[in-house]
Amino acid sequence: MANALVLGGGFAGVEAAIYLRKHNIDVTLVSNRDYFYIYPTSIWIPTGEATMKDVSVPLADLAKAHGFKLVIDEVREIRSREHRALCADGEYSADYLIIAMGSGKMKHKGDEHFLSICGKPEEAPQIKDRIDALIEKGSGKIAMGFGGNPKDPSNVRGGPAFEVIFNLHNRLKKLGIRDQFELTFFAPMEKPGARMGPQALKMMDIYFGKLGIKKHFGKKIIRFEENGVVFEDESKLESDFTMFIPAGNGHPVFENSDLPLNEAGLIKINDYCEVMHDFDDTPERYNVFAIGDSTALDGPDWRAKQGHIAEVMARNIAFNIDAMIKGKEERKGYLEHINILCVMDSGDGAAFVYRSSKGGKMIPMPIVGHWMKKGWGWYCRNSKLGKIPRLPGM
Repeated sequence: MANALVLGGGFAGVEAAIYLRKHNIDVTLVSNRDYFYIYPTSIWIPTGEATMKDVSVPLADLAKAHGFKLVIDEVREIRSREHRALCADGEYSADYLIIAMGSGKMKHKGDEHFLSICGKPEEAPQIKDRIDALIEKGSGKIAMGFGGNPKDPSNVRGGPAFEVIFNLHNRLKKLGIRDQFELTFFAPMEKPGARMGPQALKMMDIYFGKLGIKKHFGKKIIRFEENGVVFEDESKLESDFTMFIPAGNGHPVFENSDLPLNEAGLIKINDYCEVMHDFDDTPERYNVFAIGDSTALDGPDWRAKQGHIAEVMARNIAFNIDAMIKGKEERKGYLEHINILCVMDSGDGAAFVYRSSKGGKMIPMPIVGHWMKKGWGWYCRNSKLGKIPRLPGM
């Protein structure tokens, strides 16, 4: 039986392990944590609607449900020509190597002064603690935002920052203390959220005005301080608590590995997610694949890395590896699936956002949208565990 080594236990890695097993390929998954974390529903941890347990699935349960081997270890170096991963507690190799470790984060001066909803999972309850302390105090200034990466604009996540600040507004309103808090959304680009399309951008602007959320856009972030954010013109956004999502860049492990990287440190792949090496000026394929946030994603300027694209990549490489084993020529690529798709939650509703090569749209879904996203979280957990059928495309 052919075997595969999957590095990473997030959306891309777990999906790859599940679908490789469906093709009867022996799989070992290596993860540095023992649970699969559902980042899209972690937005409710800061406001107390969800707990870490609610948005986490033990990887051991997934391994048992789908029959793959699980190793909890920290990858230190990847030797792709050898299909080998050097980890803190051992070395692992296989016929096929799949890299799904996510990305690193852009570094910012004073980054100890903010927490991130898209950072380490343990930061989410810390955000809740900081917000709860200000609620106990009865007033405060809270700033939330996200950053960019000029070297790879696809590796930017602003959606969760929008969702957390909208949910926070909703919670403060329910408590009857919204007027005691100054909420500000900040970003270094002139039009944060522009990749969602002009209609969505216009509706977001209206939403900020309606909710009384201040905006601070278009100025480069110089540093974070204990009591605020300083910008390129030395202006300062004062804040009692700052939540910030840094843009992604190459995973630190990639720097110590023999992988072809773009200028942002992300792995170069082709449409089939194959890592294309160029040793001694002779292009060769080594049965090495990269998927999800680890990759230098191709596509239109508005492209964005999302969980559903990572899962498409994972399902494709499972199909492609099976075809390679069977000597078939058919392959599946990810580029035709590039789009933006999300349900942006506000706590009391949501908006359906979609962007493709044909344009973009944003459709408000009062009340029902919130429960649709809650339902998706339940679906994600139980379908991954094999307790309910997977829906096509989900």
